[in-house]
Amino acid sequence: MAIAAVSRGDVANYVSALFEVYIALIFIYILLNLLFSFGLRVPYSRYVEAVQNFLRDVSEPYLRLFRRFIPTMGAFDLSPVIAIIVLYVVRTVVVNIVAG
Repeated sequence: MAIAAVSRGDVANYVSALFEVYIALIFIYILLNLLFSFGLRVPYSRYVEAVQNFLRDVSEPYLRLFRRFIPTMGAFDLSPVIAIIVLYVVRTVVVNIVAG
C-alpha cells in the first residue's frame, strides 16, 4: 500500500479550498435571502427550508460578529461584504503561513 507524501503546498491548497467553500456558502446564503425577500419562495417546500436552515446555521455565527459593529444603512446590510473581504484577507495570510 503506497502512501503519498503530503507537502506543505498540499495542506495550503486544502486550507485555501476550505476558505473558498465557506465564502461560497455565505454568498449563496446572502443571495437566497435576497431572493426570498422579493417573494421568490416555493411555499411549504421541506427541501428549500432544509437548505435555508443549513446555510443560516453555517453563516450566521460568523456574520453576527460583523453585524454587532457595522450598522445597517437603511435597507442595506454591508456586514456580509466586510465579512467576505476579511475572510479573503485571512485566507491569504493563513495559506501563506502554511505554505511557508
